Amino acid sequence: MSNMATRITDRGYSRRDRDALKVLAGGILGMVVAMGIGRFAYTPILPLMLRDLEMTNTLGGWLAGLNYLGYFIGAVVCTINPRILNSRNIAGGALLLSLATTVFMGATISQFWWGIMRLCGGISSAVLFIVISAQVAETLVRRGYGHWMGALYGGIGLGIVISGLIVPQLDKAGGWNFAWIGMGIIAIILALMGIALGWKSAQTKVTTSGLTKPAAGLGKIRILAAAYFLEGLGYIVTATFIVTVISMTPGLETLAPYSWVAVGLSAIPSAIIWTHLARRIGNRKTLLAAYALQAAGILVSVQAETTAEVLFAAVTFGGTFLGIVAVTLAEGKSRMGREGGLSAAFLTASFSVGQMLGPVIAGRLADWQDGFALPLLLAAISVILGGVLIAVDRNFSTQ
Repeated sequence: MSNMATRITDRGYSRRDRDALKVLAGGILGMVVAMGIGRFAYTPILPLMLRDLEMTNTLGGWLAGLNYLGYFIGAVVCTINPRILNSRNIAGGALLLSLATTVFMGATISQFWWGIMRLCGGISSAVLFIVISAQVAETLVRRGYGHWMGALYGGIGLGIVISGLIVPQLDKAGGWNFAWIGMGIIAIILALMGIALGWKSAQTKVTTSGLTKPAAGLGKIRILAAAYFLEGLGYIVTATFIVTVISMTPGLETLAPYSWVAVGLSAIPSAIIWTHLARRIGNRKTLLAAYALQAAGILVSVQAETTAEVLFAAVTFGGTFLGIVAVTLAEGKSRMGREGGLSAAFLTASFSVGQMLGPVIAGRLADWQDGFALPLLLAAISVILGGVLIAVDRNFSTQ
């Protein structure tokens, strides 16, 4: 009888392991599609559009800004109505919108429609990011696997690697528009795989009780949100223009698309590494280290002229931005307890305001200065100021 009980218990834990892994794997693929491709494929494709269509950096910045305006709208909607986090119809619609806007970016040369698609793509990215984060976190925590959560954000890095490797090949086959369409088709395939893995396994409802007064409790994360805004303002300049900057550097042109691969490879384990570090030394010290390292990489990129400098800039950027996301969202959830879903939405909204402004300002300054030295310098200063706010915030749950 005892042996039978043991086998039943072991079988139960095995089933729970499999279900949790399926939810996590489906969430990772969702992040690949919504963020790594739907949001960040723009970075390696932008230099191709600048080359083939004689776009200006200003237009490139505005298109990125519209994407992040959409991201802001999506985050605000989730903040105002957090019950969206439990709607599979909303999640499914957001996924379809993300896929469609990726494919159809390559089907037109209308700046107006590009803007509309980047705006709508941003809305879908924010909704999917928040929904996937909330659903996977709730599922893993309730099944005793909350420590796996950091792996979810590695999906963004994986999507960056995929786009960095495949976009140059698609460019050779058919140019900038074929790159968009090809990445859209890849996203569709990965989305179907993610649905098959995670859709039926995730049965957990995200807690939304007590969220009828969204402003209540947000005071606990105001300084954290302000720091996150500055991080969004600073990091997004690199996230949008790093491949373009390197492609404009004499002698490094061929390295440009593969610098994005370096970003993705360093991003894949970063959330796990930084969240593990946070458990050892606390969220404040971890964030301070990540902000400092990211600022150092951006400063190096201002005058990067060698392969080593480019790789340092790429790896420090890729190796920190997802870690900052993971630790910041974990800190917000820790401060707000059962209102963790609201915390994720509010912090994401703050982050997205910075993302919205950064590319617009950077693109305009780049055309004005005929280069990216000043935009990158200002980006580094923004990240440093964010670190200062982290240092003075007294509300950290772990120091």
